[in-house]
Amino acid sequence: MIITKITDYPARLGDAAGESIQELLGLQAGGASSHSLATITIQPGKSSAPHFHKKSEESYMILSGVATMHIDQAQFELAAGETVLIEPMEVHQISNHRDEALTFLAVCVPAWYPEDSFPAEEVKSR
Repeated sequence: MIITKITDYPARLGDAAGESIQELLGLQAGGASSHSLATITIQPGKSSAPHFHKKSEESYMILSGVATMHIDQAQFELAAGETVLIEPMEVHQISNHRDEALTFLAVCVPAWYPEDSFPAEEVKSR
């Protein structure tokens, strides 16, 4: 059993594109390796950088706001309570085009690690 509490969470990660990521359970938070769980906030007008994972399967559940998703050539919106599964090698980007913050849960299997995130430009080497 692993229990993590707010006081145990690793530092929140942020990037220039606009994501603010708090790992709740994973390699850095509690040492879970089979999967990771994070809450992510994207402010209005911001987005994640387009990227893909070679090994990780990733699921998002929207908690608040409306997300614009790009997965490979598909584009669609997700609202609170809706989910999406992003499979390995799918180039994806999540954006917030609304006036309120977008907050969602992200689950990665296996647990997310930085070396499994690749910029979309590297997709040619799939």
